[in-house]
Amino acid sequence: MKHQKMYEPDDKMISLIRDNYNLLQSLGSFGISLGFGDKTVKQVCEEQKVDTYTFLAVVNFTINGNSYLEDVSKLSVPTLLQYLRASHAYYIEFQLPFIRRELMDALDENDSLAKLIMKLYDEYARSVTTHMKYEERNVYPYVEALLEGKVAGSFEIDMYSKHHSQESTKLRELKSIIIKYLPSDGLHNNQLSATLYDIYNNEEWLALHAQVEDHIFIPAVRRLEQKSKQSDVTAKISNMISKNQEGTEALGEREKDVIVALVQGMTNKEIADHLCIAVNTVITHRRNIARKLQIHSPAGLTIYAIVNNLVDISTVKL
Repeated sequence: MKHQKMYEPDDKMISLIRDNYNLLQSLGSFGISLGFGDKTVKQVCEEQKVDTYTFLAVVNFTINGNSYLEDVSKLSVPTLLQYLRASHAYYIEFQLPFIRRELMDALDENDSLAKLIMKLYDEYARSVTTHMKYEERNVYPYVEALLEGKVAGSFEIDMYSKHHSQESTKLRELKSIIIKYLPSDGLHNNQLSATLYDIYNNEEWLALHAQVEDHIFIPAVRRLEQKSKQSDVTAKISNMISKNQEGTEALGEREKDVIVALVQGMTNKEIADHLCIAVNTVITHRRNIARKLQIHSPAGLTIYAIVNNLVDISTVKL
């Protein structure tokens, strides 16, 4: 349940942390150090050179999910850039490796599916890292150019959001596969449950991070674009989060044949020749498989095929 309290500059900083311990990471991303005693939010922010309005905008949004901004013009874009860059560093340099180590410890090394689970996680980690690095190479310099009153080159802000749904899909897929297909006992089961708990928290953190970009950072960028008379670019800013509906339909026999062929490494043309169907039909089957299973990666399909006895694990190259 959301806390619902809207914090103000005169509230004690310690009260925010006592009420919402998950703000500790946000403090680090803003560059705020602990040891602030009983000082107010305003006092701490001013002493540590963080814009108070922007800090509270992010804090109140992450606590309450409230996207309302009293005055977008009061947001400090440099403060937001610092926060987002530090959040990326935390996620890439600490959170992703930490979850990976947990997953490695939780998986039974004698379980043949463990390598495929790790491969799926590594695909997810690469996707998130690639997206965040893309922002740092393209989006943030673009915003810095706007801050300097320069006309940004050919960058299109609508490219900003295109990878978010893919990352969410991969993380949902990883959780689903672990829960459905990797039961274990004793110590490994306890470790796996703890790891899954951290993965769920990981997913929630990433979703909040994306929403802060969507509801706070993008409005601030939009205002900069308006000031720079870039209304054609402003119109292209789109929602960063898209939700995929989980498919519940059963697979048909031909779709199962296509999965087996994919696991064996066949191309669309090879599958078409093998099953005596058209290449376009293969593509349609693949699209339906992804929709029904909510599995989009080769590693995920391989795990599905093994645990559902579509292929013998001894025939799969891990």
